[in-house]
Amino acid sequence: MNHSARHTLRTVGGDLATEAVRGPVLAHEHLVLDLDQRGDGAAVLDPRLHAAAVTAELSELREEFGLSLVVELTCRGMGRDVRTLASIARDAQVAVVAATGWYYEPFHTPEIDGADVEALTAVLVREIEDGIGATGVRPGVLGELGSHGDVPAAAEATVLRAGARAARATGLSLATHAQLGRGGLAQLELLTAEGLPAHRVSIGHQDLLDDPGVHREIAASGAYVAFDTVGKSSYQSDRTRLRLLVALMEAGHADRALLSCDISRHGYLRDEGGQGYGHLFRHFLPALRAAGADDDLIDLLTRRNPLRFLSGASDEEN
Repeated sequence: MNHSARHTLRTVGGDLATEAVRGPVLAHEHLVLDLDQRGDGAAVLDPRLHAAAVTAELSELREEFGLSLVVELTCRGMGRDVRTLASIARDAQVAVVAATGWYYEPFHTPEIDGADVEALTAVLVREIEDGIGATGVRPGVLGELGSHGDVPAAAEATVLRAGARAARATGLSLATHAQLGRGGLAQLELLTAEGLPAHRVSIGHQDLLDDPGVHREIAASGAYVAFDTVGKSSYQSDRTRLRLLVALMEAGHADRALLSCDISRHGYLRDEGGQGYGHLFRHFLPALRAAGADDDLIDLLTRRNPLRFLSGASDEEN
């Protein structure tokens, strides 16, 4: 089976040719989510309560900015609901890619306890090949596979290794959650040690790490550097994000940056007064243009890069 670049993306509505994606892509979002461990209902995007608002936002972004695709990285243990993703995608007329994997350790599901890499790899490959539950919907990306701290915990390392093996076996690419931006190089080392090419890896939340040297090292390996919490001002200012992104581009790595907002609680939705999924387009990209970015660079960052990542294309294949 040839697992070189795939020219079709696997979405919740079926296969989609990469050439058909003409507008921007949000590279790391959540449309349905349940990370509520406190019982306060904050870290939730409940399909019964919030799907209509999510759908309305995506539809508006399609009309206003041409939004074409959302990479939805809610995986096992995060409240994933692919039936709702399919209905949101259909109603908003925006393609959605669903994910599989496991988040970082506080959200690990019981199946991980004591399981080895081979067993967890088999779980992921089965889901990728046969579909999620009885839905028939097949994941189009592995993610967001998580760790926290500078080095993954033992169970996190097992999950990352299983993810890498599943990616190799199926041809999918893999996106990580690096808690507060830390540990990305350790993640990358684990993943590539399993034989997964760096160009099929995106290291998450790097806009929360004010360390341009780490960003350059990740990009120089061929992996993608995700600036994917744009607008989350309680974690980092967009001014700092912009400075870090410009530094990465000036170092010659514009082709390795991915952008998104990582909407991960209902308070971030626009109808609740939050920044919404459109913050990237309405606020951050205009600031990037003011810093000198032209239309071609914006298209690279928001469309060509995420499509190259998702399809697993190497530079030689582009």
